[in-house]
Amino acid sequence: MPDQNSRIVVMTAGGVNPQVMINALAKHFPDLHVIQEEPESKGVLLKRRARRFGWFVALGQLATMIASRLGKSVAAKRSEEIIRDYGLSAEPDGAVSVTHVPSLNDPACHAMVTSLKPAAVFTISCRILSPATLAVIPCPVINFHAGINPMYRGQMGGYWSLVERDEKNFGATVHLVDKGIDTGGTLYEKRLTPSRADSLATYPLLMTAACIDISVQALRDAVGGTLKPYQPQGLSTLRYPPPIWTWLYHGFTKRVW
Repeated sequence: MPDQNSRIVVMTAGGVNPQVMINALAKHFPDLHVIQEEPESKGVLLKRRARRFGWFVALGQLATMIASRLGKSVAAKRSEEIIRDYGLSAEPDGAVSVTHVPSLNDPACHAMVTSLKPAAVFTISCRILSPATLAVIPCPVINFHAGINPMYRGQMGGYWSLVERDEKNFGATVHLVDKGIDTGGTLYEKRLTPSRADSLATYPLLMTAACIDISVQALRDAVGGTLKPYQPQGLSTLRYPPPIWTWLYHGFTKRVW
């Protein structure tokens, strides 16, 4: 039964996976609003990674991202299958209010959150929220992370769990947001088994579709004031996209694409 009088704000940079989640959440939370930012440019991402890893590795990571996008075209059939099998939709819902901002860390976003006065904020596929942004949000902020924390924080958690032959930890985490990267207290997590048809291009969508239930439950907990975060066990490791040569190596030697 839909939750009444429980305003939820979803923050995202947009895309198929967030849209699937938004459509599903809207069925449970009719008073749902979306604040959508402009995605960061590839140039900004490349420079940031070059500062961290050097230009050689950063360019290799960019090549993997490009290959992954090409893979999404190849994996379109599998993506459609996932959405169909879970009874979901990736089509924008005209009934859901969407406000566009340059960045979730922009004053325009701060003003919108202040005016909406949400019971909870849900983030999915967006940039890291700045301390200033977190400071103006008057409610719990919950993130959907496509990986099991703390071992697979950051990006492409499902991929890295398979590469490391840690199949039992292929899954997703719904957690509170703090000033770190996927370091907030875990609320729920779910482990899955991908099919042989899945790849880097479909792992996140599979996790999103399979974890609608725990996302809804976490938001219900937030609205009801019954959140029970906990610190999961495991070595905390921040993950990044593999350079193209690493991706190809594991693809050919381990069949993990």
